[in-house]
Amino acid sequence: MSKNAAFRAADLRGASRLAVDGILGLTQLVEAMHHTIVHTPGVLGMHVPGPTKGITGFTYRSIRRVTRIVGTAIDTALGSLVPAVEPDVRSPRREAVIAALNGVLGDYLADSANSLAIPMRFVYLGRPLELTADALAKAIEHPTGKLLIYIHGLCMNDMQWAQSTQTTPSDKSPAELLANELGCPAIYLHYNTGRHISTNGQNLSMLMEALVDHWPVPLTDVTIIAHSMGGLVTRSACDVAQLGKLPWLSRLKRIVFLGTPHLGAPMERGGNWVDFALGISPYTAPLAGLGKIRSVGITDLRYGNLRDVDWIGRDRFSRTTVRPHPLPLQRHIKCYAIAATVAKRAGGIGEQIVGDGLVPVNSALGRSTDPQSNLAIPSSRSWVAYGINHFDLLNHPKVFERIRRWLVPTHAAGS
Repeated sequence: MSKNAAFRAADLRGASRLAVDGILGLTQLVEAMHHTIVHTPGVLGMHVPGPTKGITGFTYRSIRRVTRIVGTAIDTALGSLVPAVEPDVRSPRREAVIAALNGVLGDYLADSANSLAIPMRFVYLGRPLELTADALAKAIEHPTGKLLIYIHGLCMNDMQWAQSTQTTPSDKSPAELLANELGCPAIYLHYNTGRHISTNGQNLSMLMEALVDHWPVPLTDVTIIAHSMGGLVTRSACDVAQLGKLPWLSRLKRIVFLGTPHLGAPMERGGNWVDFALGISPYTAPLAGLGKIRSVGITDLRYGNLRDVDWIGRDRFSRTTVRPHPLPLQRHIKCYAIAATVAKRAGGIGEQIVGDGLVPVNSALGRSTDPQSNLAIPSSRSWVAYGINHFDLLNHPKVFERIRRWLVPTHAAGS
């Protein structure tokens, strides 16, 4: 196995469990379609749910039983091969695959205790941080009272911030160069983006409190740069801290949002309509379940859910337009927003409608005609990057040049 792959023995065990679950789910889907075809008259007739019976039902039950037996045997065998303590080897390829899987199925992975589920943690110089006073004192080379934190978005991971670009005249990434100019350490959040945004917000708030409590020197000035979903997780964490009167919130001075869908993401709403279209005919109704395997993290993006109350007791695949409860920005935090658009210049149709390919410009800037939903970020702290897409925001030089103008003292006069 190449060093670039660096997959672990535990990954194989987690993947085998997921494969077994997939076979069981596929068997259930095929049986549902078989039952529908036998019992439903007409293309638009009523869908008749239920298992098949007789010899057919016995066949499907046998497939499930054998699959479970084989799955248990494989899991037991692989379990004996996984060492008690496995080296925490990380590589860009492995992390990209695991992060994408967590984005799509992360809630299921966590709920089923699958080893592929990503635990939330801070990372420094490529290694997870243990949030104790002794561990942080040993890990942080030059601690200061200032700290820069990067938070990634859906289906992504912390290592993707560190990618340099061809237009960067340095071996260091724009994220690293910015930290150097600010004269402070940079740490990165790594988390399971398939979980509810509010759940990740609660966990981030707890980690932030531990980080501030145990930082080697008094921590007084924290800046967060958050991409996409990461911005919503940050806002959720701030709300948790405000409600709980947690001290770490007073240390957070600035948030830079990069392509954050503050008003929701139309792409997810489009996915919901695919579910509806498949459900029209009883013959395709079982296939609608395929669209519903997407994680709760993804469906939270439909309208930008930030709190538990935005999703508890609600059908996350419902076609009703139930907007989340308005959540204004914290007054003491200076917030900045950058939107991207694939349009080459201002005024084109792609600027507002297409946006960066995933998030419209107004959503990324928090601009709404509804006064309660409008984040009212000043125009001096808002900016649109033309000719780049959603993922370019992570490390595009001109994006970081704009951030530098805002944040670095020699550039930030009057900002």
